[in-house]
Amino acid sequence: MTISSRRDRRRTVPIGLALTVGAVLTAFPFFWMLTTSFKPLDQSYTYPPKVVPTRWTLSSYIELFTQLDFGRYLFNTVIVVLVSFVGLFLMAMAGYAFAKFRFRGKGPLFMLVLSTMMIPIQVTMIPTYLILNSVKLTNTLVGIALPTLVSAFNVFLFRQFMTTIPDEVLEAARLDGAREARAFFSIVLPMSKPILAVVGVLTFISGWNSFLWPLIIANDQNHYTLSVGVSLLNKQLAVNPPLEMAGASMMVVPIVIVFMQLQKYIVRGVNMSGLK
Repeated sequence: MTISSRRDRRRTVPIGLALTVGAVLTAFPFFWMLTTSFKPLDQSYTYPPKVVPTRWTLSSYIELFTQLDFGRYLFNTVIVVLVSFVGLFLMAMAGYAFAKFRFRGKGPLFMLVLSTMMIPIQVTMIPTYLILNSVKLTNTLVGIALPTLVSAFNVFLFRQFMTTIPDEVLEAARLDGAREARAFFSIVLPMSKPILAVVGVLTFISGWNSFLWPLIIANDQNHYTLSVGVSLLNKQLAVNPPLEMAGASMMVVPIVIVFMQLQKYIVRGVNMSGLK
C-alpha cells in the first residue's frame, strides 16, 4: 500500500463515519414514526419513551380504515395521482416541441412559460376556483387534480433533457415514413425514461401530498385526500400518537418506496437535464 493510498484511506474513514452518523440522525425520526404506529396506546405514553414497542399491534391501521374512512381518502388520493399523470404526457409533448421544433415566437413563448414559475400558487387559487366552479367541477376529484396537470418547471425539465436527443435519430425516423406522433411515442419517450422518472416522482409527490387545494375545493368529506384526512386526526379524536403516526406513515412510506425504486433514473435524469 502506497503512502498516497494510506492518506486517502485515512481521509475516507472519518468522512464515512460522519456520513453514517448523519444518515442515522436523519433516518431516526422516520424509524420512530414507523415503530410508534405499531405501538399499543398505553406504550406511547411510557417514560422514558421506548423506541421499539414490546408488543406490536396493527390496531391503529385497522382503526384508520374501519372507523375513520381512510380507505375513501386513499382511493381519492390514488385517483388524483392517476389523473395528474395524464399531464405527464402533455408536458412531455410541450418539452419536445420547445426542444426540437422551430416556429415563430418559440423563444418568447418559452420565456412566458418559465415566467409563470414566479407566480405563487396562492395567487391563482381564487381565479382557478371560480373557473372550476363555473364548469361545475368543484367538489369533484377531477377538479382537485386538474390544476396540477401542467407545471412550467416540469416542461422546462423535459425541454432540457430532450435537447440532448440527437436530431439524426428523428430525421432517420422521418425518412422511414414515421409521423411525428409515432416518432414521439416510439423514439422520444423510450429515450426519455430518466426524465420521465424524475417528473413522474415529482408529479406523484405533488398529488400525494396535496393538502390546501383539496381542502379548498372539496366541501364534502367523501372527496378529501389522505393529507387532509391526516390533518383531521387531532380534531376528530383525543391525542392518540400511534393513530397519528399510522396516518403519517401512510403518507410517507409510499413516497419513499417510489423514490427508492426510481432513484437510478432520477439521478441520471437530473444530470442529463442540466439541473443543478
